[in-house]
Amino acid sequence: MNPFEMMKTMGSLQSQMKTIKEEVAKITATGSAGAGLVEATVNGEFTLQSIKISDSAMAMNDKNALEVLIVSAVNDANEKVKAETANYTTELMTKLGRK
Repeated sequence: MNPFEMMKTMGSLQSQMKTIKEEVAKITATGSAGAGLVEATVNGEFTLQSIKISDSAMAMNDKNALEVLIVSAVNDANEKVKAETANYTTELMTKLGRK
């Protein structure tokens, strides 16, 4: 491959990687803990987007239990984002392999 073609290919790959990164960032997942007492939503960049604490969880008046539920809900959401990202990546690689 001549240097000019290689540079063109690298530019194309960089553009594709940027697009993939942008698409992965759009992925969101909601995790829960305590049968829905706490829900956390995380995006594809593993940034916490929201946390919902039910009235029932607040009524427990147990700070330690609530802290554990929050951590569990965020971890659940993170695992779901990881799985969704892996699925997206696998699908994309499959499509690229067919071309």
